[in-house]
Amino acid sequence: MISLDHIDCRILAELQKDSSQSQRALSDKVGLSQNACWRRLKVLETKGAIRGYTVLLNRDAVGAGLVVFVMIRTRHHSAQWLEKFRKHVAALDDVVDFYRIGGEYDYLLKIVTRDMASYDACYRRLIAGIELETVTSFFAMEAMEEQRPVPLQPTAPRR
Repeated sequence: MISLDHIDCRILAELQKDSSQSQRALSDKVGLSQNACWRRLKVLETKGAIRGYTVLLNRDAVGAGLVVFVMIRTRHHSAQWLEKFRKHVAALDDVVDFYRIGGEYDYLLKIVTRDMASYDACYRRLIAGIELETVTSFFAMEAMEEQRPVPLQPTAPRR
């Protein structure tokens, strides 16, 4: 785990709100000079706290309005099978999130696609060539909250 102080948390919180803001705007919001803010950003990137910068899309506006959560159960739990399954799922462009989970199911996928026909095509690619015990799909009717910022608490004393 990376040690974060209150300023690091403020920088990360601001970037989660808007990663496209200028360094001047970011430094003003967190109360640092531009140089000090830039140095902290570089440290956060180097230590792996920041994996990259991205943009949030309006799914409906870009023709990707169907969200499906897929729960998968399998009888296979070897490292070799898991690696094969990981590669298989990673090759499916419509899968935007992929988790190994505990509980009644083994894996959770979040699929974002255009419509039911597109989901069916993705489903057929998912089940092709790999043995799965159960595949259960849940169709999202409305995104109540989505892509919320990760809550942060300082893990280091103030500098």
